[in-house]
Amino acid sequence: MRDLIVLGSASAVPTKARNHNGYLLRWDGHGLLFDPGEGTQRQMAHAGVAANDVTWICVTHFHGDHCLGVPGIVQRIARDGVEHPVDAAFPASGAQYWERLRHAAAFRDTDVIREHPVSGDRMTLDTGDAPFGLTARRLSHPVEAYGYRLEEPDGVTMLPGELAARGVRGPLVRRLQEEGRVTTPDGQTVTLEECSVHRPGQKVAFIMDTRLCETVTELAHGVDLLIIESTFLHQDAALATEYGHLTAAQAAKVAAEASAGHLVLTHFSERYRVEDEHLFLDEASAHFTGDITLVHDLDRIPLPSRRRSKSNATA
Repeated sequence: MRDLIVLGSASAVPTKARNHNGYLLRWDGHGLLFDPGEGTQRQMAHAGVAANDVTWICVTHFHGDHCLGVPGIVQRIARDGVEHPVDAAFPASGAQYWERLRHAAAFRDTDVIREHPVSGDRMTLDTGDAPFGLTARRLSHPVEAYGYRLEEPDGVTMLPGELAARGVRGPLVRRLQEEGRVTTPDGQTVTLEECSVHRPGQKVAFIMDTRLCETVTELAHGVDLLIIESTFLHQDAALATEYGHLTAAQAAKVAAEASAGHLVLTHFSERYRVEDEHLFLDEASAHFTGDITLVHDLDRIPLPSRRRSKSNATA
């Protein structure tokens, strides 16, 4: 299963309709919890997901709406007896805040959390044997902030017709995938290239509080799903720049320039009324012609269908 569960979508101030931030990206048995804000633990209950579903906690920066849910999540992981490792990525410059959040109250602690302080302009995180890589890139915000990019390695798609035509079946198929070539019972040598096409790995970018900068487009380049803040409307672009945020129009331009697949708009300022939400979509659609979702709390967004390489399209 690969999908995004929106646990919260407000910005600095939650509203009656929107909780503080919280985004759970489910990926083949892994659960990456991005920016758990205040109330995330309860939102998880509403969404039907549990502490056992979390394998990563990724904090972009230490403003409260992006991290005040950490104490509850950590203590729930401990209380529920989660046995698998839970990796935690956060800006190294905010280690003091992480430590305070991690131990915000008395509880029977857990030793499953493995910390990954992020520093520098770019850092590749150790994801072990997970079926994806995870990179953090520095953004432009009043406090040090990072965006995250998840990438699945490229692979191949086997072509049943080509396998059958060459007499490759049963255990030989697995050997062909692993070794790149096999010899069939009739003595024919068959290569992987003859029986497969390139399969691009899927990619997701998670970009929260930032002004426009080169890193934003680099993080978003070619992703299947772009989860990005759109705190302001264009009429308040000056405020967006001052406070280190994006407008819906800017987020859409990023998606277009980066050739992203599905644009997911979130992190909306409380200054706008519910009946104004269509204005975010109007702005974004003027600059991006792909799929756009303006999220609401507890939305579930499936990862788009896998993109096909040129060789796939002609196969």
